[in-house]
Amino acid sequence: MTWHAHVTVATIVEHEGRFLFVEELKGGRLVLNQPAGHLEPKESLLQAAVRETLEETGCEVELTGVTGIYLYTAPSNGVTYQRICFVANLVRHHAERALDSDISGIRWLTYDELLAERGRLRSELVLRCLDDYLAGARFPLSLIHDPM
Repeated sequence: MTWHAHVTVATIVEHEGRFLFVEELKGGRLVLNQPAGHLEPKESLLQAAVRETLEETGCEVELTGVTGIYLYTAPSNGVTYQRICFVANLVRHHAERALDSDISGIRWLTYDELLAERGRLRSELVLRCLDDYLAGARFPLSLIHDPM
């Protein structure tokens, strides 16, 4: 079997002191995650982040930076994920838009509210990305060199 990393994107959206999260079904339980998902064929990383955020939350966003690039091996299945975490501003919420089928809803949480639900995080990357964001980690979008 050939090993390969699964490329994913995630987006941190802060609005009025709260952060955007999705509640999604994973392994038979509802977990919290940033809007996130897999890179699709012929899609840029930036396009993937904007698309996943819209599909999972109904929120149209404008990417403003990169918080970090993370490597994570999930203990549940041994799969290694490379996550590129973006920062974005909320442009508009399309409340009428249907969300991805595995998403039960969105939540706007403060940092402390998220900590109170720490046991429901999809992975340790959720808090790690948010902690890096709150520590001021911001890299320009020009860090990403998508195919032309």
